[in-house]
Amino acid sequence: MRIRPKGVGFTPRLICWMGTGRHNTKEGTMTSTTIDRVRALVEPVVSDLGLEIYDLEQRGGTLRVMIDTPPGSESGVSLDTIAVVTRLVSRELDHEDPIPGKYTLEVTSPGVERALRTPHHFTREVGKRITVRLADPSVEQRRVEGLLSSSDGSVIVLDTDAGPLTIDISAIDKAKTIFEWGPAPKPGGPRNKKPRQTGTSTTDLASSKDSGTDAEEQP
Repeated sequence: MRIRPKGVGFTPRLICWMGTGRHNTKEGTMTSTTIDRVRALVEPVVSDLGLEIYDLEQRGGTLRVMIDTPPGSESGVSLDTIAVVTRLVSRELDHEDPIPGKYTLEVTSPGVERALRTPHHFTREVGKRITVRLADPSVEQRRVEGLLSSSDGSVIVLDTDAGPLTIDISAIDKAKTIFEWGPAPKPGGPRNKKPRQTGTSTTDLASSKDSGTDAEEQP
């Protein structure tokens, strides 16, 4: 099954942020050219720290720079790192002044359940479980959930309980990853078992050695 757009495009929406840094500078809406200029300034800063730009947008008077660790990393972005990026990006923006008007800089990380609003986001999160809300309110099942098995930049494939589902990215209104907790350890499992007792402990070996030495010293 494939879901195509029905007169509604992809609506960009962010869901959650963590670790915010703010800096007041000189309100307007960024054009694509301005976004490219800001990205060109920010990208080297985050790249030098081993990070990536996950998202970049301006809403009202807020310029939001969302950073993340590369795909497959074992850890996320710390608050200390966000503070460092905020300071460095703020300095670059003050020096180059790429945005006319007054705005607030906000540096964040996407968190464990992150919004998917660009084709790159879907490609980046292949292999994770996601939930999708379709833009067309007339469809029978507007919200679907499944494992994101593939994405080619224009369509995604979800492995759902009902089988594979192909969806045009332009038909999606809202999507995000789902954080899954690992299974709890079973009672009596390996973590709860006491270590097996060996025949001789280290102390026992030392005692035996001492006893043997004493016996040899006796006439």
